[in-house]
Amino acid sequence: MTGNIVSRRYAKALFTVGGGKGGDAQASLGKELADLAGALEGSPEALRFFKNPLFSAEEKRKVLGQMTQKLSTSQVAQNFCNLLADKDRLAFLPDISSGYTELLDQVSGLIRGELVTAVPLSADKQKEIQTKLEQQTGKKLVLTFATDKDILGGIVIKISDRVLDASIKAQLHILKETIKRGE
Repeated sequence: MTGNIVSRRYAKALFTVGGGKGGDAQASLGKELADLAGALEGSPEALRFFKNPLFSAEEKRKVLGQMTQKLSTSQVAQNFCNLLADKDRLAFLPDISSGYTELLDQVSGLIRGELVTAVPLSADKQKEIQTKLEQQTGKKLVLTFATDKDILGGIVIKISDRVLDASIKAQLHILKETIKRGE
């Protein structure tokens, strides 16, 4: 819980800094942050290193400097990461990046979600469903499509904190509960 609060505060602070430089700079900073977070998540050893209190902030800054140089990050992103190193918060970088992306999405009116089906959908069907959902919500959607044969049929849509479960599995579960109650 504490990590989540910390991550949101840092994300909001960086978002404010990026906002002072303009919308394009904000988006660019978000991409740099996502690249750094991806590099950390792709290297569990680096994440363990940044979490380890035995290493000093200076040692962490050196390793981080090599990472930021490899990824060609801006000075703002490098300064932000150095601040995280000084405050021993580098392990929160993936969560901070996620929070930053959420803030960018809110500003741009973008909604991210997931659509799960029992069988893979064709590209045309995916586009059709996405278009209909965008019309219903009135916002731009970024959907990821997944398959789960356990749902048997139908769809499960997860957008933000809402879940619409129109799967056969859910319908069978409701029917089972109704029969148990004797209705």
